[in-house]
Amino acid sequence: MKKVKLFAALLLLGTSMQLKAQLPALTKKEKKQGWVLLFNGKTFDGWKKASGQPFTAKGWQIDDGVLSVNPADGHGGDIVTDRKFSDFELSVEFKVEKGANSGIKYYLLPNTSLGCEYQIIDDENHPDAKLGIAGNRRLASFYDVIPAPLKKPVKPVGQWNKAVIIAKNNHVEHWLNGVKMLEYDRGSAAFNAGIAKSKFKNEKGFGLVKESPILLQEHGDTVHFRNIKIRPLTK
Repeated sequence: MKKVKLFAALLLLGTSMQLKAQLPALTKKEKKQGWVLLFNGKTFDGWKKASGQPFTAKGWQIDDGVLSVNPADGHGGDIVTDRKFSDFELSVEFKVEKGANSGIKYYLLPNTSLGCEYQIIDDENHPDAKLGIAGNRRLASFYDVIPAPLKKPVKPVGQWNKAVIIAKNNHVEHWLNGVKMLEYDRGSAAFNAGIAKSKFKNEKGFGLVKESPILLQEHGDTVHFRNIKIRPLTK
């Protein structure tokens, strides 16, 4: 009996340590570099609905350190950070279900969900990935403005990928699993030309704001996020 109790206790301890290990954490080096967690893995602290309405967590859920869109719970809407950021390096791990569509947005127009978007999508199974110009609605693109390469180091549906956005002095880069997918300069001729051909062409000042919250998009599909962290960059 003692052996059974001991085994049960060790099993419980192991399970507890495993769950704890799944929560996001920063290394000493990351802390020294200025990284901060945007999601603590346990609560919605630091986040609110982009619409300004009270955030009741409807349509979103947290499980073992993972923040997920939960469409079975109804339409939850986009969520944004309480804090605003100007120059930054953002790192987010994400995992999509088959046919899912979502995105990470930054430099939002005030009081809207309109901003530059790192497109998160299942390229193979979501129809929107086939639209747009030369892949500008595919994974890692600047949605509807600047395309990402058609061939990219993406892991299959159901596996974790890592998105990194680096923005400094109006220069922006999108990275996927350690490989740069695109770069652009806000306000440049190429940037303006891309906006002019996009669905945002009539949105005055689109992509040019000085600072804004970071937004995670709820598009009605199941998408998972974890290890969401940011490092403000000084000019």
